[in-house]
Amino acid sequence: MAKHKILVVEDDENIRELISFNLQAANYTVVEAETGEAGIKKAQKTTPDLILLDLMLPEMDGLDVCRQLKSDASTKDIPIIMVTAKGEESDIVTGLELGADDYVTKPFRPKELVARIRNILRRMSRINRETDTEIIKIHGIEIHQGKRAVKVNGKAIDLTYTEFQILCLLAKRSGWVFTRYQIVDSVKGDDYPVTDRSVDVQIVGLRKKLGKAGKNIETIRGVGYKLKEE
Repeated sequence: MAKHKILVVEDDENIRELISFNLQAANYTVVEAETGEAGIKKAQKTTPDLILLDLMLPEMDGLDVCRQLKSDASTKDIPIIMVTAKGEESDIVTGLELGADDYVTKPFRPKELVARIRNILRRMSRINRETDTEIIKIHGIEIHQGKRAVKVNGKAIDLTYTEFQILCLLAKRSGWVFTRYQIVDSVKGDDYPVTDRSVDVQIVGLRKKLGKAGKNIETIRGVGYKLKEE
């Protein structure tokens, strides 16, 4: 089986070497870039399986890099994990809305970073295999996308169109953080006037209908929501 290729875009040499060492030890192939421009070029040339992107880059910052990668047909589907400093909530939200898939804050533990990467690559593989006829099972919740049916511990529950769409979004990518705007963009129903503020109301209703399983929908302060991984 071919090794997954990870592109590390980080200007700090010590941090870049630490990340590369741990990724190689975890059996990943690593490509390095010191600047945003170099990162974009290497992403286009090498087509990595995942990009680890520092936001605090000189000249072209990580948000601009993310924006360009997600607007390019050749790189838009490559998952991106942002590396941020503590307290950069606004940058985290912006990055997620630009299309980044997850984030880690400095300082981070190398083992945690490797685990995040492994989980995203595993989910991407699962998502690529999914069809509407498959049933998503997590935390005692069963979701049949084709039938638009949901059961919790074997008992059918009635969800509105909007609640169903939100649950599917969170369940397909458990562990991923979604901003309110991302959730709004994923929901295209007429049963409720969905706005970024009304997402909070939808989440409250969804948690209530899911019962004890609803506690697995977590609020990420200043960012949005995610469904906890099993």
